[in-house]
Amino acid sequence: MQDFTALYVRLDQSNATNDKMTAMVDYLASADPADAAWAMWFLSGRRLKRLVKRAALKAWVLEATGYPEWILDETYQSVGDMAETIALLLPEPTHDALAPLALHRWVTERLRPLGKLDEAQQGQAVQAWWAAMTGNDRFVLNKLLTGALRVGVSQKLVTRALAEHLALEPALIAHRMMGDWQPSAEFMAYLATGEGDFDDSALPYPFFLAAPLTEAPAALGDAASWIAEWKWDGIRAQLLHRSGNIYIWSRGEERMDGRFPELERAARALPEGTVLDGEVLARNTDGRVSFAALQRRIGRLKPGPKLLAEVPVFFMAYDLLETDGADIRHTPLAARRALLERLLAPVADSDPILRVSPSAGGNSWGERAALREESRARDVEGLMLKHQDSVYGTGRQRGSWWKWKVDPYTIDAVLIYAQPGSGRRSNLLTDYTFAAWRGDELVPVCKAYSGLSNEEIGRVDKWIRANTTERFGPVRAVTPTLVFEIAFEGINLSRRHKSGIAFRFPRISRWREDLGIKDAETLDQIKALIAPASQPV
Repeated sequence: MQDFTALYVRLDQSNATNDKMTAMVDYLASADPADAAWAMWFLSGRRLKRLVKRAALKAWVLEATGYPEWILDETYQSVGDMAETIALLLPEPTHDALAPLALHRWVTERLRPLGKLDEAQQGQAVQAWWAAMTGNDRFVLNKLLTGALRVGVSQKLVTRALAEHLALEPALIAHRMMGDWQPSAEFMAYLATGEGDFDDSALPYPFFLAAPLTEAPAALGDAASWIAEWKWDGIRAQLLHRSGNIYIWSRGEERMDGRFPELERAARALPEGTVLDGEVLARNTDGRVSFAALQRRIGRLKPGPKLLAEVPVFFMAYDLLETDGADIRHTPLAARRALLERLLAPVADSDPILRVSPSAGGNSWGERAALREESRARDVEGLMLKHQDSVYGTGRQRGSWWKWKVDPYTIDAVLIYAQPGSGRRSNLLTDYTFAAWRGDELVPVCKAYSGLSNEEIGRVDKWIRANTTERFGPVRAVTPTLVFEIAFEGINLSRRHKSGIAFRFPRISRWREDLGIKDAETLDQIKALIAPASQPV
C-alpha cells in the first residue's frame, strides 16, 4: 500500500503528462504484479462498489476528532475534497503503525470485507486504520473509501505506461484492457503475453475517435481523397457476433446486451467473426431520429413490448473492424467500407435494422459545406470527414478522421440561481441556472457550469454573493441582472420541465456584459428553434 500511496502522491503533485507517465513506469518496474494490476485498475477510472456511506464517514470523523459538524463542513467547502478534508482534520496517530500490507491484500482483506459489516463495525475498523496511519496513507485510504480517486490520469495514459513497461504497442494493450477486466497477477501476465485463461471473444476493439475540425476543410487537400458521412446523433457502439454470441458495447466500455433486443436479433444474420462500428439510433413517435427518444431506451435493461414499439432503434454501421474472425483495422478505409457494404447489403434488404451509413455526397468542399447546412433538417450534427486511406486507430488522433459539426444553437439568458461547484470548485458558486422570458416572468430553461474563464468565475462569484436575494439550502437566488450566451447542441419539447423544453449539452458561450435582461430570449423564440419534421433516414 505504501508504494501505491507514494505513486498517488507523486501523480497528484504533478501537472506534467510526461512526469505522470514516468511515475507510473517507475512504479510498474518494481511493483508486485497483483499490486500493479490493482493500481492500474484504480488509475484507469474504475472504482470499488461503494464501501461506506458518506454520512457514516462524516460521523466517524467527528467522533475521532471531537469537532462540531460545522468545522467539517466549512473545511470541506474550503478544501473541496472529502478525502483530503478528513486527512487534514484527523489527529496524529495514536496507535503503532500498521504492518506493511500489499495493495492487493488491502483491497481483498480489508476494504472489500467492509461491505459485509454493519455500520458500527465499519466505523471501528476505519477509525482503527486512521489511528495507525500517517497523513498521505490516510489520504489515499480515504480516496479508496470515497471512490474519488481521480488524479489527472486518463486511461490512455495508463495504457501508454503499461505499453512502455511491457515493451508492447499501446494499441495492443488498449485492446486487452477493454471491458470489465478484474485485476490480478494473472491478468498482468495476460497483458504481457496475450496468453492465459481469459476469454477475449466478448471484447470490443478500442474505439477510434475523430478530432474536431477547427479550420477550413480545404486545408485537408483534395476533397476526393476524403469520404464524407453524416454525423449521427446516437450512441456510439460496436456490434459483435463471435462464438455464437452477440455483444453490444458502448464507447464507455459498457456492455449493453439486452437493452436493444432488436439489434441482437438482427445481428444473428451476420457471419461469425464480425465486428461492426457504428451508431445506435432511435425514432420518436413522429418517425424522426431523436436522441431524446433514445434516452428512454438507454436506462432500460429489459425494455417491454410497449417501449419497443414506441421507440424503435436501428444500427447505422460506418465501419467494419473484423470479418471472418480477422482483424482488418489496418486495411484502408475505402476497402473496409466496400466490404461493409457487401456484407450488409443482403441483411439490410431483409431487415433495415442494420444498415450502412450512407455517403453524404458532394464532390467539392463547397458542395459539402452546402450539405452540412442541411444537418439539422436531417437530425444529424454535421459531417464526418475520413481519409479514404485511413486505418482504424485507437483513441482520439488528429489527421485522418475529423468531425465537422454545425455551429451550436445559441440564446441569451438571464442568471437567476447559483450554487457551489464540486471538487476544487466547492468554495465557488459555479453551477448556474438560466431563465428566459414568458410574458413578464423569467422561467428557468437550463443549467450550465462550464465555459467561463477562471477570472470570470471569480467576478461572477463575487457578484452573486453581493446580490443574493434568497437561499434554499446551497442554492442562492440572485437579482436578475447578468445575461449570458448559452450554447447547446439540440432542443426538444419536454413535459418534465416548467419551461416545456429541454436542451442538449448546454454550456456558457460568453458573458454578455453588453446586454440587459430585456435583451434575453423569450420562450417562444427558443421554441421556434425546434426543427420541423426531418427528412427520412
